[in-house]
Amino acid sequence: MSGGYDLNLFASPPDCSFLCSVCHGVLKRPVRLPCSHIFCKKCILRWLARQKTCPCCRKEVKRKKMVHVNKLRRTIGRLEVKCKNAEAGCLVTCPLAHRRGHQDSCPFELMACPNEGCPARVLRGALAEHRQHCQHGAQQHCPLGCGATLGPVERAHHNCYQELREAWSQRQERSRSLVLGLLRRVRKVHHATNFIRRQLAQLRDFLREDDALIVGTPQEETEATPEGSTGAEVGEPRAVPCN
Repeated sequence: MSGGYDLNLFASPPDCSFLCSVCHGVLKRPVRLPCSHIFCKKCILRWLARQKTCPCCRKEVKRKKMVHVNKLRRTIGRLEVKCKNAEAGCLVTCPLAHRRGHQDSCPFELMACPNEGCPARVLRGALAEHRQHCQHGAQQHCPLGCGATLGPVERAHHNCYQELREAWSQRQERSRSLVLGLLRRVRKVHHATNFIRRQLAQLRDFLREDDALIVGTPQEETEATPEGSTGAEVGEPRAVPCN
């Protein structure tokens, strides 16, 4: 792979002094050798990995002797370049040093849809519209305020008013069933209470009658025995006085 910038990237052909003798592209991160020849840093490092000489004059080279040419790098950074999306329709040109900044906002840059599971790649300028209709769109809350979290497909068929009415009707039916069941239990308890009261009343009457019988028996025996008589006198013969 070339270590320098492609010539087709530039709005106008660059000066030949800006070209790398190894890759024939425009110098990227230029470095100067002790022999004064300048190359792309990446290109010369690859070259020196195979040979220890300058690609132009064949003089011996030591890596420690290489020097970064920052002034030349800044000069190349001011050259006008085309947007990398020029073939897609972008007509913007900007300094090479600002190319990345433009690329981060270029409306013709291909972008992956951020929705999970969506394989689409669309132009940045059309991404917002794509996300509105993307079937893999992120879930959103119901705009009517019912609290439901919905995806694009669900939003198309969501009718929270009808769903809430149905849920409310089901809740009312359940509440009615619970109330009826509670009333039945209350009636059973009421009947059981009345039955116990009747049983207690009968028991009370029975006890009163029993008490009356117990109290009345001794009185009848007392009334049957004459006053002033004893049991020993009854049936005994009287003594006859002697003359």
